[in-house]
Amino acid sequence: MRVLLVSTYELGHQPVNLARPAAQLRERGHEVRQLDTSIDPWQVEWAEWADRIAFSVPMHTAARLARELATTVGAPTCCYGLYAHLCADVADRTIGGEYDVELVEWVEGGVTGSTIDLGRPTASATPLPDRASLPPLERYTHLVDGTELRVVGSVETTRGCAHTCRHCPVPVVYGGRVRVQDERSVLADVDQLVVGGATHLTFGDPDFLNAPEHARRIVRAMHAAHPTVTFDCTVKVEHVLRHRDLWPELAAQGCVFVVSAFESVDDATLERLDKGHTTAEAAEAVELLRAHGIDVRPSFLPFTPWTTREQLTDLLDFVHAHDLVGSVDPVQYTIRLLLPEGSLLLDHPEMAEHLGGWDADRLGYSWAPADPEMDELQLTLAALVEASLARDDAITETYRLVRAAAGALPVDLTGVTTDRPRLSESWFCCAEPTTAQLGAVSAS
Repeated sequence: MRVLLVSTYELGHQPVNLARPAAQLRERGHEVRQLDTSIDPWQVEWAEWADRIAFSVPMHTAARLARELATTVGAPTCCYGLYAHLCADVADRTIGGEYDVELVEWVEGGVTGSTIDLGRPTASATPLPDRASLPPLERYTHLVDGTELRVVGSVETTRGCAHTCRHCPVPVVYGGRVRVQDERSVLADVDQLVVGGATHLTFGDPDFLNAPEHARRIVRAMHAAHPTVTFDCTVKVEHVLRHRDLWPELAAQGCVFVVSAFESVDDATLERLDKGHTTAEAAEAVELLRAHGIDVRPSFLPFTPWTTREQLTDLLDFVHAHDLVGSVDPVQYTIRLLLPEGSLLLDHPEMAEHLGGWDADRLGYSWAPADPEMDELQLTLAALVEASLARDDAITETYRLVRAAAGALPVDLTGVTTDRPRLSESWFCCAEPTTAQLGAVSAS
């Protein structure tokens, strides 16, 4: 079979969700081409060449963009990944969760329909992801640390998540389960990425400390083999605090920053989302990580049905009070709650009065805020941030503009730390696609 594997967006990283199935399919004798439309334009001739076309949809933005392309091709199509079940109306086959086995079966047998496959609790060794025919790492996101730019690779040590935060798309598919990836396979891919030029790694797990001893073993082995390679990871606030004994070791082995889902600084909202932490604990996590020389990059969910302008101002004040202006990607001030099919928030009693119908274009249920002006403000901030990033404004200027648009009082930004380490890709998995991203696939 001639198979075209397509990624539309993987947070600025070289898409491992193409490299993994490419290796498996080539091992079984199939011809495979890999296309990442976040880097290279859509190839109509490749789509015409293919007997099967499979789209990787690990997140909301990727699914929105893949749907635009899937409707333009003639070959049988499959969507696979976390958001696959939201593409059943545009694809012949959808595979959620652990796609490896069933994707190969679809290529070879043409089975149609939708499946969520959670695989086995303990993974075995898998073929080394085939990254050779993907764009080189230099074309993807970089670590920006002061004046230094470092090439970044991305790997996963686990899939799924042990937690069931109500707003998160992961428990919709995994239901609180974690699938640990084989250590030898992960470390072999790390070696491959370093050979390919990576000097920094992102661990792309939904939560790196879902399996803390597994994570510790991998970091120890990676540091022993590549002592100058640094890394970042994503960790819940409650795990940051629960595993406080790990941070001195992880810092010594090259942890530069931790992404953590703070979501809100309103404790009632955190309770509704079942986040497992309070605002005070989020502040404690910032201090704990910084005490070990590790920065924290919070993600936020500022626009929910219950958000008030005062709460948005409180969030902006929290960012300033904890010297996080340089640590927050500005898109975080614009994120609006997504309610995909199966969302754990749909049955929450406090959601009923706000909930609307299914929006097939946005891949989620519509909802109305208690304060109608907040929807208008969200659109204003989203446009403001996208324009500010396009102008390459200083992060303090973007923050100032956001505060002004939100009606928050001005603050003194002269002492703000602006050179916090970050990745050069500033978008986010739960953000809506930008007008540029949608325009690119529509033009294709």
